[in-house]
Amino acid sequence: MHTRPAQVRGRFYPGAPREIERQALACLGESVDPQPALALLLPHAGWTYSGAIAGEAIARTRIPERVIVLCPNHTGRGARGALWSRGEWECGVDRVAIDEPLAAALLAETAVLTPDDTAHFGEHAIEVLLPLLRARQPQLRVVPICLGPLPLQACADVGRAMAAVISREPAGERPLIVASSDMSHFLSAGGAERADAPALDAVSRLDPALLYERVVSQDISMCGFLPTCAMLFAVRALGASRAELVRYGHSGMVTGDDSRVVAYASFRVT
Repeated sequence: MHTRPAQVRGRFYPGAPREIERQALACLGESVDPQPALALLLPHAGWTYSGAIAGEAIARTRIPERVIVLCPNHTGRGARGALWSRGEWECGVDRVAIDEPLAAALLAETAVLTPDDTAHFGEHAIEVLLPLLRARQPQLRVVPICLGPLPLQACADVGRAMAAVISREPAGERPLIVASSDMSHFLSAGGAERADAPALDAVSRLDPALLYERVVSQDISMCGFLPTCAMLFAVRALGASRAELVRYGHSGMVTGDDSRVVAYASFRVT
């Protein structure tokens, strides 16, 4: 089996299986009545800092068996549109299978994406979310996509491809899209909130072009704005009507130091 070994287990989330299960349930919080969604935007820091912010959005959502997860390329390695196309990922308590037919369909739909494993080694942003998603969907299968520096049009093409593939599926069996991003990095808490406001507003408006323009022109350090743009293009094509900000916070809420924080947000798109 073609396996990606866990890269950040024991650092970004616990190492021991029982502790992973315990902390995953704590991140997901109290039981709620989960509802369908087209997409989620989730942060990807260590669970201590952003696990509950991601977990609240996951807990409110009916997680299907198939999920397309997009993250930014933090390492600079590999293809700019790197899709892990086969095998499985080791993470959390168990391993998560790659949905190979879904991966193949996406690769056939756009030349922006290419089969590439290199970009996914040393990358944490998808792995930290998989145990949380799997806690809500034990039959989880995923397509991991890592996006490096790309123009807006390339994000649009990835979004178009996801929408085309998803729209061909029966209504009750459509994959969920998850975009992975943190918000502003290493500002004061107040500075991060002010810097993030234009980006959060663009996501709320379901406007990928506006998000891209604001992040670039205002130098907002939202690391996953490219995956978020691709997700927004997809959900607009799929008929999305609402992006709900579930929760916003920052690392200072955990450390007690508001002078230099990383900020996080989670959204549900319906």
